[in-house]
Amino acid sequence: MIKETEQLTQDFDSIDYLPKKGKMVEGTIVKIGRACIYVDLSPMGTGVILGKEYFLTKRALGSLKVGDNITAKIVEVDNEDGNIELSLQEAQKEIGWEKLKELKDNFETVAIRPNGANKGGLLAELYGVKGFLPLSQLSIEHYPRVEEGNSAEILRILQQLVGQDLKVKIFDVDANESKLIFSEKAMESGAIQSLLKAYKVGDRVTGKITGLADFGAFIRFPLSADEQNTQMEGLIHISELDWQLINDPSEVVKVGQEVEAQIVDISKDGRVSLSLKALQSDPWEGIEKKIKIGDEVNGKIIRTNQFGAFIEIAPKIRGLVHVSEFGTEVKMKEKYKAGETYGFKVSHLDPKDHRLTLKPSEK
Repeated sequence: MIKETEQLTQDFDSIDYLPKKGKMVEGTIVKIGRACIYVDLSPMGTGVILGKEYFLTKRALGSLKVGDNITAKIVEVDNEDGNIELSLQEAQKEIGWEKLKELKDNFETVAIRPNGANKGGLLAELYGVKGFLPLSQLSIEHYPRVEEGNSAEILRILQQLVGQDLKVKIFDVDANESKLIFSEKAMESGAIQSLLKAYKVGDRVTGKITGLADFGAFIRFPLSADEQNTQMEGLIHISELDWQLINDPSEVVKVGQEVEAQIVDISKDGRVSLSLKALQSDPWEGIEKKIKIGDEVNGKIIRTNQFGAFIEIAPKIRGLVHVSEFGTEVKMKEKYKAGETYGFKVSHLDPKDHRLTLKPSEK
């Protein structure tokens, strides 16, 4: 008898037209009231969209009318009025998750328009599902060029992307965890793989300076001689712009300027580091044969700051006189003027690390 009851239950549950909580159903709108929508779910019976769900539906789909066919999700099999309670929003979300999974499986490209930003990335919605584009998944073009990870500056740059259309791929999607992660960087994966095959450390490239930051200059160059339309972007760190100490990249390069640079590093994620000075002869080579510790030299004041005075004693050979040698920063600026030449004494010389320390001449 128990087995027969279990079998009847299984058979009952397998009947497709029986209403079940969580089931997706299709029906036709038969009436739109002031606070509810009635849906014919034949042969199941009548479904109803009401309460908060009704107002959400009306706001999102104000064009609904009698006779329209809709897909909804059953949230209650038998409510107080004996009707099947439905949710159109839940159905749309479930359909959205299915579409998102399909996009990920097929590695398809989609367009999103971020509607918000935080220090970790951008917020966006697709198919009614809220998603996130992490900072780490931004393209090289949109990745915040911020020195030392200044979070306030990162947020400011990210906010500039809000409202812009971005092409992305679905990086991760999980309906059970309500997780939707976008990746703009995945769009570059093919180009990155080609880059890793086309170039190696030590290769030279010719490109244009596309931007300047406190920490260096950005250069855009073609993926290869045969693929001029496919552009990659790399960074020339300020320390790689010139052999001499510089305070601002604009002292060496300008936006739009065409330069030749040497690749000094290619990371696995396709980030390229380049150098201008690697293609120049090292002015420090053999410097120890020309000057020695204790020598008296003449040098021009390039600039002063809280650390001291930067002195050029020969083309692209610059050293530092620490502020402590003057007593105070005020005294230093009173005695030494930028652009003027004064006498100094070599107190430390390290050609390998390109370091030169001076002190005011006693003469």
